[in-house]
Order: sequence, then C-alpha cells, then structure tokens
Amino acid sequence: MSTTSELFAQIEGLYDEMVAIRRHLHENPELSFEEVETPKFIANYLTELGVEVETGVGGRGVIGRIYGGKPGKTVALRADFDALAIQDEKDVPYRSKVAGKMHACGHDGHTATLLAVAKVLQTNRELLTGNVVLIHQFAEELAPGGAKPMIDAGCLDGVDAVFGMHLWSMVPHGNIGWAPGPSMAAADRFAIKINGRGGHGASPHETIDSLYLATQVVSQFQSIVSRRLDPLQPAVLTVATFNSGSAFNVIPDSAEIGGTVRTFDTAVQDQIIEEMDRVIKGVCEGSGATYSFDFFKGYPAVVNHEKEAHLVANAATKVVGAEHVVQMQPIMGGEDFSYFLLERPGAFFFTGAGNPDVGATYPHHHPKFDFDERAMVDAANVLIQVTFDYLEG
Repeated sequence: MSTTSELFAQIEGLYDEMVAIRRHLHENPELSFEEVETPKFIANYLTELGVEVETGVGGRGVIGRIYGGKPGKTVALRADFDALAIQDEKDVPYRSKVAGKMHACGHDGHTATLLAVAKVLQTNRELLTGNVVLIHQFAEELAPGGAKPMIDAGCLDGVDAVFGMHLWSMVPHGNIGWAPGPSMAAADRFAIKINGRGGHGASPHETIDSLYLATQVVSQFQSIVSRRLDPLQPAVLTVATFNSGSAFNVIPDSAEIGGTVRTFDTAVQDQIIEEMDRVIKGVCEGSGATYSFDFFKGYPAVVNHEKEAHLVANAATKVVGAEHVVQMQPIMGGEDFSYFLLERPGAFFFTGAGNPDVGATYPHHHPKFDFDERAMVDAANVLIQVTFDYLEG
C-alpha cells in the first residue's frame, strides 16, 4: 500500500468529523469581513493538533504551518470560510441558525476539508519532504477580498507553489474538474447614471428623457461583445439593474444602470470599458444629457499554471480514476484565488459535489444550495496527493 493510500484511509476515518465541522460552520455563518468566531474555531482546532498557528493575518485570516520530517520545498493549500447574505431555505437539521446568512457556496466544506487534511498531514508530518502552509482565508465573497491582504501580510513567504479547490454542485460527485490556463474570469462591476431633464409625461418634447436614453445605452451594450470584440475572446457584459422614475405621468430626471463584466484577458477588459464609455457618451451628448460612468475592477482572472494544473490532474487520477477527471471549460464566475496565482505557481480545481439523491442540485448562491458531503473526502485526498507529488517531484 502506498503512503498516500494509508493517508486516504485516515481521511475516510475522519469523515464523520468533517461532516460535524462542516455542519457546525453551516449553522453559524459569518459574512465577509465580519468573521469572528469562524477564525477562532479554525485556530483552536489547528492549535490542538500542534500546528504552528498565526491569526489575524491580513485582517481575519488564519495560517497554519506544518514542518515535514525531511527538508524540501513548501506548498500552500488554501480554503475560504466566509458566508453570504442569503436566507437559508433548506429543510435540513443543519440549516443556518442566523437569519439572512448562510453558507451558499460551500466554504464551510472547504474549511472542514482543509482541517481534516491538516490533521492527517500533521499526524504524519515525518513523511513530508518539505513543509505545508495552510491558508484559511476570510472574505472571498466580497471584493476587495481577503486573499490580497493575506498575501501582503506574508502568507506566501517561503512558499514555492499554492493549490486551492472549490466544491462544485454543478459537477456530479465523484468527478474532479481541472483546467490548464484560464479557469475563472475577472469579475468587474459598473454603475452608470444618466442625468437628463425631467418633466410632465404629457410634454416629452420639453424634457431630456433619461429613461429613454438609458434604454438606448442598454440596447447598444448588447452589440459590444457580439460585434466589437474578437469572437474568439470570451467575455460577458450583463446589465443587471435599471432604476428610474416613480410616477406614471412624470418623465424622470435621471436613470441608473448597473451590472457586471467578465473577461479573461486584460486587453479585452480594457476594450470593453472603452466601448461602454463610447456608447454612453454618444447617446448622452447627442441628446444634451450628462452622465457618470464608474467601472470597478474586481478580482483578476484565475489562470492556472500549466505544470501545476497537470500535477492536479495526475493527482486526481490517482484518487478517483482517469475516467472521473474532467478538463473543464473556463467558468465566468470570479475567485480571488487569482491573487495567489499571480504571486506563485499553482492551480485551482473543482471537486464534484452535485447529487440529486441528497438534494445537491441547486447552483451556488441559491437559497437551497447544498452539496454531497462525501465530496469532502475526494477533495481532501486530492489535496494530500498533490502535496506529496509536488514535494517529491
């Protein structure tokens, strides 16, 4: 039996404990930048294992360090632990106890998984040729996020490579998804205000109709991706909010538009910003209106390093078998794990966690989101395998 096979058996033995941790965190969610009890829980657990712990990293982050029995490289493993401002609508015993807050993205499972990995690696640290840094990150869900301040605080000091994973309800349990190169998109948002001249609905000729102009902007935005960008460059421009007016017979003074842009290439990102401004300016100045256009760049794209991505795929093959290792298309969702990959080689992968038999069919950020808890075993085993493969490679 191989070394990692023995460790996989230990992970299996910790399954009930992983479930208990995950459900405790699920019942007691904390929002981004408001995490207090969650980092305490993580730090106490790691301390009891004998892991060297640093708290308050970058704000609310927790770092654990495991020192191997033999000298070598240092690999970092990251899990996030914040929740979302969503009311939990699941009918389960571990439903969130906090009104309007829930773990609707699997971060509770990420934390439970990495704590189990920590327990196994710390117990068997003499087998490690090198060291492991455990990065428990706060505030992934809300930009500017927790990754960058943790990096600025030194969480990657001495680290040679970094790996992370996401439990993914849109991939069936038993599968592992990976991608060389772009994996998740840059996630930006925008806010536009068009200022016209309001007036009576019966006298539109005496107004500068901000609502009408805003509809023209939204309409012309639809041609930016379809007609202005290289069709081989993926991008999304979504208008998600439109607010104007309050009375049926009054043309409003102003209209506000908001939405998101998703890209993988910074040149495409810059082009979209320029094209949006061109559209707004043309519509407004031609009609005598004024406007403000604010574009907020969020997390950069998650771009896996080729060598480390293939290392993940090979590790996953050892865990779940080649037939269950799937090369995924890039996802338009955003993740601040991207900041880690800008600093160190590494890769981010997806652990299949969907299963209709346990109600794990809802997308992430849905009020009824859940995942197959057995996926935590797969995720832990891949993290352990990739750790040994990297350190011994």
